[in-house]
Amino acid sequence: MLRDKSITVENLTVAYDGTPVLLDADLEFEKGKITAVIGPNGAGKSTLLNAMLDFIKPLTGQVHYYLDDKKFTYQDIKQRLAYVPQKASVDWTFPTDALDVVLMGRYGHLKTGQRPGKKDRQIAKGKLNQVGMLNFSDRQISQLSGGQRQRVFLARALAQESDIIILDEPLAGVDVTTEKVLMNLLRQEAEQGKTILAVHHDLNTITNYFDDVVFLNRQVYAYGSVEDVFTPQNIEKTYQQNRQEAEASLIEEESGKAMDV
Repeated sequence: MLRDKSITVENLTVAYDGTPVLLDADLEFEKGKITAVIGPNGAGKSTLLNAMLDFIKPLTGQVHYYLDDKKFTYQDIKQRLAYVPQKASVDWTFPTDALDVVLMGRYGHLKTGQRPGKKDRQIAKGKLNQVGMLNFSDRQISQLSGGQRQRVFLARALAQESDIIILDEPLAGVDVTTEKVLMNLLRQEAEQGKTILAVHHDLNTITNYFDDVVFLNRQVYAYGSVEDVFTPQNIEKTYQQNRQEAEASLIEEESGKAMDV
């Protein structure tokens, strides 16, 4: 049990159309740490986040958040949690500019029907400045590059001034410069005691950016500090199943072609 635990995932199982895609996941995440969730395509990484954020209901299990030395459900503390979705899940044609996107991060601090005020706009502009996008404040998001969009969405998350930040592949498709900017900002947030959790796909940068890592392929194969568990053995175990399935599929396909001949 972590002394400074922030999130616990207990016996979490999720299924789509009766088929389990996440099995009996047990995890703990610690305050002040940046944790990567890694695994092959279809491993259940986004499913884990969606269940933690109450976007989907699990078959079994529960998720608890620990703030102010008290235990909460997601619904209890959702205003204190920031989420950055995958780029593919965002409607980039929606007519709004970068500043308005970041101001959305302030809504949790406002009363019902209240509009963002001067203080909120100052905070939003400050966060845009942090991510190097202040000069693009009035630019429509549809006119931004992929890396610029990711910077804006991170600025929105930072504007929430939340205790927990959860990101689904924040570095996918961004250039090296943007990658470093984003991860440096997340490191600053972690150093303030915040919990950072990100789905990640590039194994080559795990040791550069992350403190802890979760190996996931429908079930949790290992998790802990990068120093302790980021090993060739755990990488092999986690990714081996998909290679075996791909090889079996290829054999089946080749066999079918032979029968056709």
